[in-house]
Amino acid sequence: MKILVVDAQGGGVGRQLITAVRQAIPEAEITAVGTNSAATTAMLKAGADSAATGENALIVNARRTDLIVGPIGIVIADSMLGEITPAMATAVAQSSAKRILIPFTHCDNILVGVQDYSIGRLIACAVEEVKKEAAASEKN
Repeated sequence: MKILVVDAQGGGVGRQLITAVRQAIPEAEITAVGTNSAATTAMLKAGADSAATGENALIVNARRTDLIVGPIGIVIADSMLGEITPAMATAVAQSSAKRILIPFTHCDNILVGVQDYSIGRLIACAVEEVKKEAAASEKN
């Protein structure tokens, strides 16, 4: 299974995601795309198989993956302090890959009806969904 992890700012969420996915599904092919070099470096150090930075890297890799994982801001233009461009948000939203989006409520995006879990709990929930998708993918 090809998994694309997308993060911005310092890459802390992406780093945690990659570490947890790598432990849960060691055979997964994980690509990291950061909106900046700090985010990309953090995710690469966490165990991504490959990594790239920027808008075009996200657009290209969104077409080449089975699953996209990251904060919900990756589908909202101008989110994450402006790091997600409209083209990036569109690429993620229009990808044929399934998306597992973590509901962080910051950068002026408020998600109603979502419990206020810690980052660790949200990461754990996301990894559980990744495991379900990987298992379903093996059956097909």
